[in-house]
Amino acid sequence: MKKKLFIGLSLLLNGVAYAQNRFPKPDFESGYEYPDITYPIPNESLWVTLDIILLVVLMGIVAWAALKKRTRKPIIWVSIISVAYFGFFRSGCICSIGSIQNISLALVDNSYILPVSVLLFFILPIVFAFLFGRVFCAGVCPFGALQELVNVKNYRLSKAVTTVLGMIPWIYLIFAILYAVTRSSFIICRFDPFIGIFRLGGDIGMIAFGTLLLIASIFIGRPFCRFICPYGALLSLFSRVSIWKVEITPKQCINCDLCHDACPVDAIKPPYENKVKESRQQGVKRVLIYFVVLPLMVIAGAFLTRSVSGELSRANKDVRLYDMVMEHEVNPQDVLSLELEAFYGQGSSIEELTEKQEAIQAEFKFYSTIAGALIGLVVGFALIGLSLKRTRKQYEIDHAACVACGRCFSYCPQNKIGIESGNISL
Repeated sequence: MKKKLFIGLSLLLNGVAYAQNRFPKPDFESGYEYPDITYPIPNESLWVTLDIILLVVLMGIVAWAALKKRTRKPIIWVSIISVAYFGFFRSGCICSIGSIQNISLALVDNSYILPVSVLLFFILPIVFAFLFGRVFCAGVCPFGALQELVNVKNYRLSKAVTTVLGMIPWIYLIFAILYAVTRSSFIICRFDPFIGIFRLGGDIGMIAFGTLLLIASIFIGRPFCRFICPYGALLSLFSRVSIWKVEITPKQCINCDLCHDACPVDAIKPPYENKVKESRQQGVKRVLIYFVVLPLMVIAGAFLTRSVSGELSRANKDVRLYDMVMEHEVNPQDVLSLELEAFYGQGSSIEELTEKQEAIQAEFKFYSTIAGALIGLVVGFALIGLSLKRTRKQYEIDHAACVACGRCFSYCPQNKIGIESGNISL
């Protein structure tokens, strides 16, 4: 038995030796160098170029359809393409809305390198809004396009409700800039309600919120665009003064009310003629009250947000770390959190952390004061807008609110007359 085992081991060793001779190790002294192993990766610059080209083309199509042809069909196709490409295929990451934060950070931090693609996605819709109105919102933005495609019924909200809810995008915009310039958080990306839907996964709370918004979009026109989106608020400024504006019809308005009923975002204002004319003295008195109240609201907003700047600063990771370190120093714990382990493991000093925390809180106090003043201004203008009643004899488009969706075109009888005569195509 031992003899057979010895013979077997001998044969095995001979085989290994033969294999080693047959496939000898490389001679490292010969100067041979192994080639670098490379793996093909997606050409992201090519995709980014395609993104920008498609963005411009789709906005151009919407501008042509809304201003030139007054037809809705191309806008629907643009919406489908945007949801499919910018939404699901590109996972909702090609986002002009979130670019607000990158731009804000780049303005205060010289070390932050702003990608050219992000700059273009921020500036191009603004340029188009200044030229043609909010054509980006019509169907090029995947968030707006998704809401537009599911909308089947529009329940109109009261002016008071829409005015109050309409302040939220501006406040959201102000806080997004505040947290970006203080290098604390990109809250637009963090609380994106549709990114989980486009990625088919993610934070369950935000997916649920996005789902609720889509359900609401079935019965209320674009709730996210109207009452949450900070970029839409920014575009409304430029759309208000756009060079070429969307028109329901080139013909005389007959005040039929059909376009007003069809508009999903309540951007068409009905005729209003003051039955009781106020005296000149009353008008001057009311304007003077506005000029007194508005500065007071600005000052009050600045004071309130400055007073809570310490609480707001806790969104910054270094301020939170300082709080955890101070708490640990007072009440030492046997089990440390990951943040505390990293802090003590790196040998950082409490003095350095304290200095950094104080600098961040000072920065928050400064920017919070400006943010509060702007919030006071937003609230003041909203209240003034509620009290002002402008005389209108015909239905007029509020170009700041209009998203150029084109729904009103086919409802206007004057446009139908144009179709019969061959002047307009729907």
